Amino acid sequence: MIFESAKQMADAVRPAAAVNGDQLTVTSVAALPPDVIDRLAWTAAFGATAEVKGTARWLVRSLAAAAGVRPASIHDLYVAMGQGAVGGFTVPAINVRAMAYDTARAVIRAARTLDAGAFIFEIARSEIGYTEQRPHEYAAVLFAAALREGFRGPLFIQGDHVQTNAKKYNSPERDKELETLRALIREEIAAGFYNIDIDTSTLVDLDKPTLDEQQEVNVSLAADFAAFIRRVEPEGVTVSVGGEIGEVGGKNSDVHELHAYMQGFNRKLKARGPYVGLSKISVQTGTAHGGFINPDGTVRTDVKIDLATLDELSRVARADYGLGGAVQHGASTLPPDAFDAFPRVGACEIHLATDFQNMVYEHPQFPADLKAEMYAWLREHATEERKPKDTEEQFLYKARKKALGPFKRRMWGIDAARRAAIGASLEERFTFLMTQLKIAGTAGAVTQCVGVPHV
Repeated sequence: MIFESAKQMADAVRPAAAVNGDQLTVTSVAALPPDVIDRLAWTAAFGATAEVKGTARWLVRSLAAAAGVRPASIHDLYVAMGQGAVGGFTVPAINVRAMAYDTARAVIRAARTLDAGAFIFEIARSEIGYTEQRPHEYAAVLFAAALREGFRGPLFIQGDHVQTNAKKYNSPERDKELETLRALIREEIAAGFYNIDIDTSTLVDLDKPTLDEQQEVNVSLAADFAAFIRRVEPEGVTVSVGGEIGEVGGKNSDVHELHAYMQGFNRKLKARGPYVGLSKISVQTGTAHGGFINPDGTVRTDVKIDLATLDELSRVARADYGLGGAVQHGASTLPPDAFDAFPRVGACEIHLATDFQNMVYEHPQFPADLKAEMYAWLREHATEERKPKDTEEQFLYKARKKALGPFKRRMWGIDAARRAAIGASLEERFTFLMTQLKIAGTAGAVTQCVGVPHV
């Protein structure tokens, strides 16, 4: 499955393109055999050397670009939403953790069926670690999936929760922590992540007496990172930058905090230079990453989202600050009948992650022996995830994301029939969510609003 050398890859793509040194001349992407795309995706993730992996990633990106699939920023679409030129839908931002190639292919199939263009692939700083997917690998796998499924158009890839670690920030490691984030941003943009969510909300201090004081560190650092992004973004690209009022899972946000954050952020960004600001703002309305877990390991379905607050925050974000709207996090584990509410209240984006991981683990075609081995690994290597009051089921539910990286290759290598069944179930779920979020037919709006420069 995996190519062993650059020459092997050059020979394999010859029906579609010719490799001459560091130049690729594409003659017919349609002539590229599907199994070659599969092998390039595998090699991009698991190649034996950095050279082999890098060559696979370069070939995938180049072939995708020739097919009209390029990395893009959703900034201008959100500006159009803020101006009322487009709207009525909520963009799903999908975190691909498990079986990345098969999951991404399922997303693309659902989007093609619905003629949807307004969707995002994303990965958070924390996920990069425990899923063992660095940005260049992640992007290459997504582009391979788009090629494999015949997708055409801009592909939005996002750095989710580019987040400060509060403990490290409030320690002698502060400068190192900030440079680590800047290095991650550079790496993500180089890989085609033209959408970055800055999350310094971990540093909001609710013990301070005024809203401005509570948000001071949050807005100062967010402005620093936004200015840094503008300095390193490619020519012709305006990276979509998101901010965050308060940490997801904590206190619900309100309109006063929105004003305090946006006014503080805009003031501080202006002091740093004539930079383009945010396109959206993330808020907390009652959800939690991963959902709320019952003692038997099932997810609570009685979570109440403060839709009135989400509606108000989205409206104010558009009317007063020209943003696309508010962003809802931690929503994938909500009951199915909850999702059509988000377009109604004007949320511009919704982040969806854990439920797709759950579907893979709990699918009837997921090998029971592999799952047992992964759980045994967690009991030995993920003990830090176990809280004193956790049942065994709660511990395994919360910890099992940590096994995705160490068992990544094993999961990719599940036999084809099982992977196809899991992929079909995921595609059905993505189709349902995209329909509920009203992004069917948005390929036209994306084409109208989003420019895709040749970088």
